[in-house]
Amino acid sequence: MNIILLGPPGAGKGTQAKMLVDERQMVQLSTGDMLRAARTSGTELGKTVAGVMDRGELVTDEIVIGLIEEQLTTTNSAGGFIFDGFPRTLAQADALGALLDKVGQSLDCVVEMRVDDEILVKRIAGRFTCGGCGEGYHDEFKMPSDPAKCDNCGSSDFKRRPDDNEDSLKTRLMAYYKDTSPLIGYYYAKNQLKSIDGLGEIADVKARLAQALV
Repeated sequence: MNIILLGPPGAGKGTQAKMLVDERQMVQLSTGDMLRAARTSGTELGKTVAGVMDRGELVTDEIVIGLIEEQLTTTNSAGGFIFDGFPRTLAQADALGALLDKVGQSLDCVVEMRVDDEILVKRIAGRFTCGGCGEGYHDEFKMPSDPAKCDNCGSSDFKRRPDDNEDSLKTRLMAYYKDTSPLIGYYYAKNQLKSIDGLGEIADVKARLAQALV
């Protein structure tokens, strides 16, 4: 099964994708991960990616599609693929559809994870992680037992992403609604879209996603 998870930053797409990888043996095709891997791969496409990134330029859709094609044709995935971070625009959606046709595959489902913007901002703005082991915490939903120490490793080195603040989040949400939300209508018209409530306990969202993928 090949799927796309749609939703704004912080909707929980990464968390759900990881569980699908672990439990269904799916392969998560993350644009960022693919670009980082390609940059050090030494392949011709990798050298192109490295040159573009070293010059500080934006990686073109053609390059990303080339990386995805490489993965689709060389990776053994019995469970299928999860497209993460691509497509983001209607042009990219068309390009992905053409690529899947080219390699003899199809897109089975697009799941939109719907969230309330105000709750989303609150959820993300409170996030922080342990610098020692990477354990995640939240100011409201998951504080360590001792606020000064990580429950997992005992480190007192806590970190927050600089862009996990209200102003930055609103800017990222605006970019999502401008560029990516048209995909919701695009895939709805193709009868490929399913929408689920992305808020609530992780296990509850997991159950809704599993139902959508039936």
